[in-house]
Amino acid sequence: MGNLLNNMITPEFFFSIFRISAPILYATLAAIVVEKAGFSNIGLEGLMMFSALFGSLASYYSGSWFIGFLAALVVGVAMSLLMGFFAFQLKTDIILVGIAINMMGSGGTLFLCKVITGITEGKAMASTTGLITSGLCIPNINIPIIGSIPFIGRVISGHSLLTYLAFVLCFLTSLMLYRTSLGLNIRAVGENHNAAASVGVSVLKIKYIAIGFSGLMSGFGGAFMSMSYAQGWSLDMVAGRGFIALAAQAMGGGECFGGMLSSLLFGFAQALGIKFSAVGLDSNLASPIPYAITIISLAIFGIIRKQKAKKPRTES
Repeated sequence: MGNLLNNMITPEFFFSIFRISAPILYATLAAIVVEKAGFSNIGLEGLMMFSALFGSLASYYSGSWFIGFLAALVVGVAMSLLMGFFAFQLKTDIILVGIAINMMGSGGTLFLCKVITGITEGKAMASTTGLITSGLCIPNINIPIIGSIPFIGRVISGHSLLTYLAFVLCFLTSLMLYRTSLGLNIRAVGENHNAAASVGVSVLKIKYIAIGFSGLMSGFGGAFMSMSYAQGWSLDMVAGRGFIALAAQAMGGGECFGGMLSSLLFGFAQALGIKFSAVGLDSNLASPIPYAITIISLAIFGIIRKQKAKKPRTES
């Protein structure tokens, strides 16, 4: 236990928390905005998988990380709008659409990887496709002044560009939801779409914007996974982060700041699982730790919310 604590109270451990939390935060922001618009997008996992694959492929074939990054965003938005078409135009249950996207995100990406690159299933499942190198990954940013501060500098400085952008976008998304007319319309549609339509708000347009935004955030998360967290794409590399983000959105009360704190909590849980493995705990016991903490946290959150809901009745 003492060895574990010594390994935890290090700059590297806290650095890893922010690094692991970034893709969860992107997906959490995606979940928050669609929830504000009155529906859920459970296809975040699949959207991130497709974005991760095409970001990696575009980076490799173009020789530019920026083109790969843009490709990941475009794929995320395009697939989310396709989800919207099936859900809003063809009236398919959006939960079923999300399940289909998640299933395609696993088997479909493996098929596309094999068709495009010729890499066999065994190689694709091993670790990474080996398509890109560090030179084609999204660059890390060393902050000059902060980086020289003992301990704190090693925690904050040196992260991927997308790690910093995740927290910036969290702040900007909150501003968009509560300080712009677009945010007001999104919340109005989520509260009562009939009332919103009666004052001239295009409900269909707002829903498309919301689900397109969720695809954009998923694109950021997917690009981070294959072009920063790892140097290439691998099968199921998103590893449940899309589902964890749905939990983070619920625990955060559907708000950006709360979602950020929840994402950091789950990032801490995953970093803790890695540390447990490092000190000799069986990986079969360490790997479920983040998911166990997710379930426990949601249970505690549900109990607290239930108690708060009962208080007004008790007082009256």
